[in-house]
Amino acid sequence: MKKFSIVIAGGGSTFTPGIVLMLLDNLERFPIRQIKFYDNNHERQQQIADACEILLKEKAPDINFVATTDPETAFSDVDFVMAHIRVGLYAMREQDEKIPLKYGVVGQETCGPGGIAYGMRSIGGVLEILDYMEKYSPDAWMLNYSNPAAIVAEATRKLRPHSKIINICDMPVGIEERMARAIGLRSRKEMVVRYYGLNHFGWWTDIRDLEGNDLMPQIKAHVAQHGYSLQDEIEESQHLDASWMNTFAKAKDVYAVDPDTLPNTYLKYYLYPQDEVAHSNPDFTRANEVMAGREKHVFGECNAIAARGNTEGTTLEIDEHASYIVDLARAIAYNTHERMLLIVPNNGAIVNFDETAMVEVPCIVGTNGPEPLTQGKIPQFQKGLMEQQVSVEKLVVEAWAERSYQKLWQALTLSRIVPNARVAKQLLDDLIEANKDFWPELN
Repeated sequence: MKKFSIVIAGGGSTFTPGIVLMLLDNLERFPIRQIKFYDNNHERQQQIADACEILLKEKAPDINFVATTDPETAFSDVDFVMAHIRVGLYAMREQDEKIPLKYGVVGQETCGPGGIAYGMRSIGGVLEILDYMEKYSPDAWMLNYSNPAAIVAEATRKLRPHSKIINICDMPVGIEERMARAIGLRSRKEMVVRYYGLNHFGWWTDIRDLEGNDLMPQIKAHVAQHGYSLQDEIEESQHLDASWMNTFAKAKDVYAVDPDTLPNTYLKYYLYPQDEVAHSNPDFTRANEVMAGREKHVFGECNAIAARGNTEGTTLEIDEHASYIVDLARAIAYNTHERMLLIVPNNGAIVNFDETAMVEVPCIVGTNGPEPLTQGKIPQFQKGLMEQQVSVEKLVVEAWAERSYQKLWQALTLSRIVPNARVAKQLLDDLIEANKDFWPELN
């Protein structure tokens, strides 16, 4: 079997060690000859890289390892770019969350004003990485799971329409694992799903086991009573925080709005925004939770490994959710025709929806990339919500490309989470000031 060369763009991310462990756990399915880290923050990446180099020497000494801030070194001789960048790091995420809360508006990483602000930072960074890949390894594929995925996907569709990039998200994977466990299955891979929506904005319409038996009644019964919460919470540490426990429980209320389908958890921000604001602590948001929790833990563990020179006793964990990245890479490399939820141009997958929208639907994946499966016509309720949200995403990308203050104000005004155009303008002016080092200058 061919061995592959991978660059992880965002080498200084707190998720990088878990992804490396996951890749090492899957070497029989997806052999690797080289792993490279690329980041524009040398100091942050080096802490992660020092630990991962020791990890690789212990577990897979044949794999060549490189950590670099040089694009040519990083992107030359690679088959796959696995990108999870965070422009502005958690310090800017904190601003994304706290500025909206000043106005009584949901402060969230990928939804509403926070997601728009993050999107305006992310577009340029993702396009830059895509351009590096196409310059130095034109036959490579970019598997992008940088947030906010919906805005980034629209930007790559509009501004790099012929690029070999697939935009992906692990949130449906995590929810499906919970569904499977709730009804006694071992894995989400024992389920075949139908789903439609936008990223962080979708609904399951049919779930069956491998024999074709309908699992929806059992899962719905659980969600109607518990949301996506489980009796025995053994999810990885990322999802044990109080904010995630609230999110999984709140799915019960989101489900009640349309009990014909099963919802993505992020819909709570759009359907119950006042509840989310009331539940939020404006002085300690999810960003603070992550900085005090996962970020502190991962960097502490990496520094300890580097100081010891071995990984003995480490509490770094395999990122199981990230295994879908290996499934996707294998599908492209080996033409496996894996069925996966991906973010792709609609092109008729949802019959009564914008052809150019970037929708999240099941796809069959092979050497040529994803082939979306038709989901048919969708109901008026979901169609109305999605049309509003996709317009927000398109306006953000147009605002970035055209440097347009007006279009970004329109995007914020159109968001279900923002109460009116006056608040949208106040938010925009505050966000411009906070993001002056990251956003293009708007006219």
